[in-house]
Amino acid sequence: MSRIARTRRIARTQEEIRRFQSIAPVQVAELDLDGEGRIALTPGPGSPPVTSGPVFALVRREGRPVGTLLGQVPRGAEPREALAGPARRLARGARPAAAPGVPPRASVVVATRERADRLARALDSLLAQDHPDFEIVVVDNAPVTHETRDLVERKYGERVRYVCEPVPGLAVAHNRGVAVARTEVVAFTDDDVVADPRWLTELTAPFAADPRLGCATGLILPARLRTPAQVLLESHGGFAKGFTPRTYDPKSPPPDEPLFPFTAGRFGSGANMAFRTAVLRAVGGFDPATGAGTPARGGDDLYGFVRVLAAGHRLHYTPQALVWHHHRETWRDLETQAYGYGAGLTAYLTAILVNRPALLPAFLAKLPGGLAHARALTAARDTDGTGGEAAAPGEHDARTHPWPRRLSRLQRRGMLYGPLGYVRARRAQRAVTPEPG
Repeated sequence: MSRIARTRRIARTQEEIRRFQSIAPVQVAELDLDGEGRIALTPGPGSPPVTSGPVFALVRREGRPVGTLLGQVPRGAEPREALAGPARRLARGARPAAAPGVPPRASVVVATRERADRLARALDSLLAQDHPDFEIVVVDNAPVTHETRDLVERKYGERVRYVCEPVPGLAVAHNRGVAVARTEVVAFTDDDVVADPRWLTELTAPFAADPRLGCATGLILPARLRTPAQVLLESHGGFAKGFTPRTYDPKSPPPDEPLFPFTAGRFGSGANMAFRTAVLRAVGGFDPATGAGTPARGGDDLYGFVRVLAAGHRLHYTPQALVWHHHRETWRDLETQAYGYGAGLTAYLTAILVNRPALLPAFLAKLPGGLAHARALTAARDTDGTGGEAAAPGEHDARTHPWPRRLSRLQRRGMLYGPLGYVRARRAQRAVTPEPG
């Protein structure tokens, strides 16, 4: 790259950062319509009461999530009244969700590393679940202090099982959780979420209704939108996959998913997923050379989704299974996240082909479309497509919101690095795995 081109790129990045810093915070709230049409307004998890200004709101219908909206509360107006009209219109077009059946016994695995304060918040929400029969397992991954162990033993006692996994890596930690699980279904979430009280019931009940179901995923919404990074990430779609339940069946590939099953990111995310324990064990669990904490940077959840589908099992997404996620807070966090997502994407694809070479012909057949998808996935957008300024969060399915060129470049660099990262991670795993016998 010439000096002039480099200077121009630096100037563009500086301008992007200036625009990024001008993004205003957005309040997070919930609007719940009861059977009589009355509306209750509550702030999002850990948020203060709603006041004037922009509000990102989850709309519920008798407690069940039906959609999100971005509303504006005028100065001096009563927030509930200001948001009532849009909420009623959104809920009016939503079909009421069927009540879940009796869920199977479940284990909830939370992998963590040196984040005891966040972990406590997550565990408090997990212990408040309405699921009739479940256990919680905390996997302390490569700890350098006793902080996590002390928290679990001091505050939670026998209500939470503590397991130490000395080998670093999210997939390794999750595999340890699978190994010690004593239930039919094993669910996973992160230490930076707050789980809705019905989360575990809604996520695991589909396993009782469908014997071919191998995996289930759920809805992830932002717990806070206080920093520019949090608003920008959610403006690009965040982690949400919409409000329409969907079942993916390898025996009947979806016609609107020509890259199925390799676009695993469409199925859900690791902060909100569950597997039939026997199925996950049968496919070998998660590849230990993927995931955060390894040179591969990520992809462990996507690997799990594809392995289960490739083994002939169904995957079900339900928006009724909700967790609130605390997004990263700074521009530097977004840079790290963008590069890590790119690396994790191609690392997991490499892992799939290494562990299931029989999938190579199908992968090669879909490679041209995959490359086009990758270009679209990492495209930079300066506006919301209408000539206006950057869009605020609201429409999670469209993914047409702005994304800076700097972050797009980092994601593409991560994609180029991913296969190498996976190879390095495998070497590192061999170095720390004891020889059999």
